[in-house]
Amino acid sequence: MRYLAILLLAPWLLILGWAYWAYPKSLPRTSARRSFDLAALLLAAFAAVECASTAFDTASMPTVGQYGPASGAIWQQVLPALYGYGACVLVLVLAMIVRHLLWRVRAN
Repeated sequence: MRYLAILLLAPWLLILGWAYWAYPKSLPRTSARRSFDLAALLLAAFAAVECASTAFDTASMPTVGQYGPASGAIWQQVLPALYGYGACVLVLVLAMIVRHLLWRVRAN
C-alpha cells in the first residue's frame, strides 16, 4: 500500500514527462539539451517517489472508535499523491525555466 498513490498517479506523471521532453519545439535539440532533459526527468521521478514515501510515513492513521475506523484513513493515500505530484511538477517547472534560459534562441 506504500506506493499505491504514486502508482495511481504514474500515468499522469508520464504524460507530464512526455510533454516536458517533446515541447517546446523551438528550442534546439542538441545532445547537451537531451542529457539535461533526461537528468531533469530522472530527478523529477526520484523527487516524486521520495516525497510520496515521506508523506505516507507522516500521514497519521485515525484511531478506531466505538463504531469502527473513523473517516479520514483515505488521507494516507491522498497526501502522498499530492506530495509526489507537487514535487514532480516543481522539478519540471524549474527545469523548464533553466532549459529556456540556457537554450533559447537569441534574436539579434
